[in-house]
Amino acid sequence: MKKIFFIAITLFAFSQAFSQELKMSAELKPRFEARHGFGTLASPEDDPALFVSQRTRLRFDFATEKYQFLVDVQNVGVWGDVSTLSKSDKNGTSFHQAWGMYHFSPKFAMKLGRQEISYDDQRILGAVDWAQQARSHDALLFKIKPGEKSQLDLGFALNANGETNFGEDYLVNQYKSLQYAWFHTNFSGNLGLSLLFLNNGMPYDKTENNNTKQKTTYSQTIGGRVTYKKDRLSLDGATYFQGGSTPNAAKDMTVDLSAYYLSANANFKLTDIFNLGAGFELLSGNDQDGDADKNNAFNPFYGTNHKFNGWMDYFYVGNHANNVGLFDVYVPFGVTKDKVGLKLIPHFFSANGTILKPGFEKADSYLGTEIDFQFSYKLVKDVMIIAGYSQMFATESMEIIKGGSKDEVNNWGWIMVTFKPTFFKKKFDEPKG
Repeated sequence: MKKIFFIAITLFAFSQAFSQELKMSAELKPRFEARHGFGTLASPEDDPALFVSQRTRLRFDFATEKYQFLVDVQNVGVWGDVSTLSKSDKNGTSFHQAWGMYHFSPKFAMKLGRQEISYDDQRILGAVDWAQQARSHDALLFKIKPGEKSQLDLGFALNANGETNFGEDYLVNQYKSLQYAWFHTNFSGNLGLSLLFLNNGMPYDKTENNNTKQKTTYSQTIGGRVTYKKDRLSLDGATYFQGGSTPNAAKDMTVDLSAYYLSANANFKLTDIFNLGAGFELLSGNDQDGDADKNNAFNPFYGTNHKFNGWMDYFYVGNHANNVGLFDVYVPFGVTKDKVGLKLIPHFFSANGTILKPGFEKADSYLGTEIDFQFSYKLVKDVMIIAGYSQMFATESMEIIKGGSKDEVNNWGWIMVTFKPTFFKKKFDEPKG
């Protein structure tokens, strides 16, 4: 806390002399959860998990005409994960974001440091704000405005364990290097188009002549997303293709990657209060009786995957990679009235690839149905209470790929309070003389 206080005093003093704007804000997000079948099916001997997690953030935004600077200090933990007499937190305090952006001109800027990278609906690149720790990248971005209605971002990341004199294996379970290009344009007030190219470099161990060395293999994600809005109707659709290669499970060789993704959504505001939608996602997968030397499973990589395919996180939230894929059909329904919000979303899940029973007989592709419900209420401007309940009605095929029991009551309930105060936001004149 002494470091946080020192940062605040330093930035405030600096702002008095040089800045044009300084903002200091915070976030507190405690969340109680009751889990029994969250992420995977429960077994008869499993008891429900009960806990309270909490995110605490303190954020400083500083801006002048030529550059911006942001520091986002974060602590994440679970109530009781250390003794009441402990001198320090289990996870300590970290920087969720710490970046600077310099504007060479109104149409060209450079942004570098630890930062959230989020685009479009966050399917491939997102901030994962639901997770208490969220996601941020150490990266360099070039931000270009080709026109008034267009934006081009070029991103680059190179990861290492630390400072070394010679090359060493990268031991963190994530990409070694990453490059991407994202372009967005609005053709009119109603129609928008985004295009993405992502080159993802993953480390793997290669053994040759009894000598093992780490190498990097690259996969490419290419695709785009279209949006359309008019009056009470909004439509969107996306398609992505993946190629290149990925490490196999043993990480001593690579396999060719050939995968695809399709989605389409329609939402209609029936009245000022009621909203109804329908949509689907199709992510290619591997057949359980298929060729092990090929990978046909689409990976959404660094997206906000909790937002998609049911809130119980059965798919693509640290799981389901290189599995049988997914076909998800959903019909969201929402109500918003003054300070109250309600959401109800049923999901109907099927596998895209072949599932085999223990006797190598093909199983039904239908995996189950999940019902998600959420209630929100804004207490005041900066304080909101949100609660939810979800239940999974699984099938035998879900048991095959997930384990556990479909006959157990697989559900999840939670309640969360968020505080997002802004302590001060003030503009200062540049000093004269």
